[in-house]
Amino acid sequence: MVRQYLSVAVSLLALSSASPITPIKRGLSFDYSSQKVRGVNTGGWFVLEPWITPSLFEGNGAKDEWTFTEQLGKDAAKSRLQQHWNSWITQDDFNQMARAGLNHVRIPIGYWSVLPRDGDPYVQGAYDKLGEALDWASGAGLKVMIDLHGAPESQNGFDNSGKYGNVGWGKGDSVEYTKKVLNKIRDDHAGHPAVNSIQLLNEPMGFSVDMNTIRQFYMDGWGNLKDSNVGVVIHDAFAGVTSWGGFGGGMKNLVLDTHHYEIFVAEQISQDIDGHISMACDFGKQMASTGKPTIAGEWTGGITDCAKWLNGKDKGARYDGTLQGSSKLGDCYGKSTGSVASLSSDDKSNIGRFIEAQLDAYEQAAGWVFWTWKTEGAPEWDMQDLLANGLFPQPLNKRNYPNQCGY
Repeated sequence: MVRQYLSVAVSLLALSSASPITPIKRGLSFDYSSQKVRGVNTGGWFVLEPWITPSLFEGNGAKDEWTFTEQLGKDAAKSRLQQHWNSWITQDDFNQMARAGLNHVRIPIGYWSVLPRDGDPYVQGAYDKLGEALDWASGAGLKVMIDLHGAPESQNGFDNSGKYGNVGWGKGDSVEYTKKVLNKIRDDHAGHPAVNSIQLLNEPMGFSVDMNTIRQFYMDGWGNLKDSNVGVVIHDAFAGVTSWGGFGGGMKNLVLDTHHYEIFVAEQISQDIDGHISMACDFGKQMASTGKPTIAGEWTGGITDCAKWLNGKDKGARYDGTLQGSSKLGDCYGKSTGSVASLSSDDKSNIGRFIEAQLDAYEQAAGWVFWTWKTEGAPEWDMQDLLANGLFPQPLNKRNYPNQCGY
């Protein structure tokens, strides 16, 4: 069931059958100048990622949602996914987020759930659940960023785009199709009281897609959404957060999203904890210099890439040298699967320090959205588990390691 929401209030004074209806625009439901975004992602819910829910990928050849639905067939895939959508995140999760002091939830969804394309193997149903999730968020007092996480032909080649492999977005009708998907999200949900912003596209790969194509897509997408009075969120396309300082002059309600990880490049993952913290603190300063509301829309407590299948199904890790082309830096024992409680005391201390430094850093700008709320056993990434074990501070402004950034 697609839910339609009115985004404006109308004046009924002196209204007759021939009278025009004049909309009264509402303002943004979140003031980025006076409040900080403090949120979490619902990763692995409406867009599968093998490392978040490995149980769905055990015993089959699937490596992403595209091949998952190919391998199982439409009927079996829909049955498995409906069970997953109904159980992975529930209303209670949203209530837990609110009790932890969060004010935002970023909900990734794929184009195929919104406007399926002929010939794609994907199954539908997640978009209906999204409508229900918006009501849960509203009831919990959470603002929602609807994040278009996967685009036709893949915008980055990652499994989190729905289709692992080549980057084909930007060719053929893929960009125009993406705009149609965003317009449907706008029409269906921009007026919902919980929806504060819509992200045009998660992590388009600026190294593979012409940056002029990405910039034009952002301008067109903003143009289509600007009168909806939601924040229009753009990702930095891996061009660096400071490269977008001059973009968007005069574009109201524009929000810049950047994702900060320190584990996918050998030079970064080899740092000690002080190096990781220094890098995060410096990044917070960069975020604060863009001249527009800027959030870290994805980040982690992870100081290793040990989580099972984090680099792709059946791929190893840089940290322990099992990823092809990498050199061993340490041991992934206890870090690849399991719970936060089973981590060593040194790991707990380092992760706690890293999380707190990043909270300080990103609140130099407009705030943060942690990746992700829950996993099946990736302890560095599981906010629910990190909260339960005291590594994610409660309240959120509590510091066991104060003043790490010196600002």
